[in-house]
Amino acid sequence: MSHSFDDENLTATTGLVPIMALAQNAGLPDLADDRLTVTTTGADKGANPAAKLATLVGGMAAGADSIDDMNILRHGGMKHLFDRVYAPSTLGSFLRSFAFGHVRQLDAISSRFLTNLNEHTPLLPASQENAQSSTVFVDVDDTVIDVHSASKQGAGFGYQGSRGLNALLATASTSSSNQLIVGQRLRKGSTSSARGADKFVSDAVATTKRISPGAAVLIRADSAYYSSTVTKAAHDAGANVSITVRMDKRVKAAIGTISDDAWTGIEYPDAIYDEDTGAWVSKAEVAEVPFTAFTSKKKALQATGRLVVRRIPELNETKRAAGQDALFDLFRYHAFFTTVDRNRFDAVAADHMHRKHAIIEQINAELKNGALAHMPSGVFNANAAWLAVAAITHNLLRAAAGLIGGRMTKVRAQTLRTRIIGVPARVAHRARKLILHLPRAWPWATEFSRLWQSALGPPRTVSA
Repeated sequence: MSHSFDDENLTATTGLVPIMALAQNAGLPDLADDRLTVTTTGADKGANPAAKLATLVGGMAAGADSIDDMNILRHGGMKHLFDRVYAPSTLGSFLRSFAFGHVRQLDAISSRFLTNLNEHTPLLPASQENAQSSTVFVDVDDTVIDVHSASKQGAGFGYQGSRGLNALLATASTSSSNQLIVGQRLRKGSTSSARGADKFVSDAVATTKRISPGAAVLIRADSAYYSSTVTKAAHDAGANVSITVRMDKRVKAAIGTISDDAWTGIEYPDAIYDEDTGAWVSKAEVAEVPFTAFTSKKKALQATGRLVVRRIPELNETKRAAGQDALFDLFRYHAFFTTVDRNRFDAVAADHMHRKHAIIEQINAELKNGALAHMPSGVFNANAAWLAVAAITHNLLRAAAGLIGGRMTKVRAQTLRTRIIGVPARVAHRARKLILHLPRAWPWATEFSRLWQSALGPPRTVSA
């Protein structure tokens, strides 16, 4: 056997053709030309921002997690499929020329591009069957992206104890859709989780409402974001909140007012359904009490709502096995504050809905398995721009999955790369047409064809 890298008509990432066609149809190049104004002095680092942004998006969609990995777009027959694919060194200079204002321009492009994608396929489908299916959930959380060099600008030791940069993310989803990134912000590694979260929440809700106007929006977050400013920002933007509270004296006092007969068993791991009573027999129970949050603040910052509490028995299995049962019951309490009306979500439904906030960890893991495996530059604003491009790419792949439909609607980015993007092909020219010869018996040929038809096929005609 032998090998030779000499075929100029082979491609390894043919699925980028419909993916990038979708980006072009949704106006990504036009948005970049209109809104991205990177300085073009010296070596014209900021020239042709639309083509450079498209190159970055295409590389991330193909799996690039560093600037050098952008070379994946410059092989074989790719020059027949795409023009103006820039070298990694050019893209690195482009990113390093970003200032904070340019990163904010990318944020504006990201939100408007998301709105344009929604015109090609419904990104946040909702139904009116019940309160949960008609609600758009916006989850807010931050994650630390580890770096391994003290020379990385802005790197510091955060709450995880490791050196890194802090990425604040907001995702939007419905009960029948996957998660979109509706907000992203890179911060110093040593920053607190809630720093700047109020303005961030306002922007995330505004983006979500542009995609799904008229939908009820609910902000879900952990106790790091339990503050009067975040709650007020969500209220002013027209959203409700469901935020884990810290166990301070007022919260403990409110829990103490709940009577013993107010607790309801919930469907929980190891729960048993009692057909006679129609209730779940579970170790976990939930109850609620009216609550006014932030009473130490001025009147305008106080919020009236409900304190929903879940309690779990504190059991020492070792002592129980030895016959040493406790003299009285002890419980661990988990409480969150919500402004959602009880007619929409009772205590059990509100607890079930709030626990699903953890789904944002799937996005953190997915990004770290791709573009955010590490921060590629030593310049902070370059990394902030990299995060914004990663969000654009994520939403583009989510829209592509929606166009494919079926079982592919909710697949992760890595699955899309394996089945759709990483399809090898041979490029041929015949009768002034460019033809792609794809592998025979490709397992996901039908799904690939559906995406191709949606992004590159002729417009569908609708008879009157």
